[in-house]
Amino acid sequence: MTTILLLTLSNIFMTFAWYGHLKYRHVPLFKVIVISWLIAFAEYCFQVPANRIGSYEFTTAQLKTIQEVITLTVFSIFSVWYLKEPLKWNYFVGFAMMIGAVAVIFKKW
Repeated sequence: MTTILLLTLSNIFMTFAWYGHLKYRHVPLFKVIVISWLIAFAEYCFQVPANRIGSYEFTTAQLKTIQEVITLTVFSIFSVWYLKEPLKWNYFVGFAMMIGAVAVIFKKW
């Protein structure tokens, strides 16, 4: 669970670093870049330990898959709550396909 928690925290920071500035298009790009880099530093402080800790339990492919699922979940919440963008039916179909990918990657073959 530590890995999942740390990956979730890192994704929250990274989502704000990458997309949070879209609400502030009037802010100069240079300033946005600097602020985004500062936020991304906080993201790395969670991401690196998450991968290090997780590597004892998961393969790198599994870690990346976990990270991508968390990213989609965090981004979905972020886009609806912060950016006020609706989720569309085709997003849910794509998410369902990702769940299928997770099942394939985590299955013991």
